[in-house]
Amino acid sequence: MFFAKQNRFVSASIAAIVLASSAPASFAATATSSLTISASVVASCTVVGSAIAFGAYTQTLVNQSGSITVLCTNGTTYNVGLDAGTGTGSTVSTRKMSAAGGGTLNYSLYRDAAHTNNWGTTIGTDTVAGTGSGLLQTLTVYGQIPAAQTPLAGAYSDTVTVTLTY
Repeated sequence: MFFAKQNRFVSASIAAIVLASSAPASFAATATSSLTISASVVASCTVVGSAIAFGAYTQTLVNQSGSITVLCTNGTTYNVGLDAGTGTGSTVSTRKMSAAGGGTLNYSLYRDAAHTNNWGTTIGTDTVAGTGSGLLQTLTVYGQIPAAQTPLAGAYSDTVTVTLTY
């Protein structure tokens, strides 16, 4: 009887092993979906102007340059204009530095090193156009004090507003 129970147990174990090994493999179920991703890039620009220091004026023509740094979103078109400044009687073609004692000293600002293209405020006429790259872009401002002026002695200065339109 002991052997009979043992044979049945062995037979049942073998049957279970055979069934388990011959059963089809089970697979995990899957499901899919999507995740929507979005963003917006807003056109923006910043501008910074440097100083132009002409130094000592001795009635001879003086040339000096400065720079304007523009940072605009990649692909953003812009225009940079320079106003007439704060000197009394200034225009964008003849700007005037003033001294504390009341004197004035004329000067001009240009878009080119040859001093032939005035830099003013009229878009499409006398401003500098560009397209942002997402990186800093430097524009050169060419300044000139004409010769043969007879200003009073003193320290002269002016403030010109840089306007970036985009």
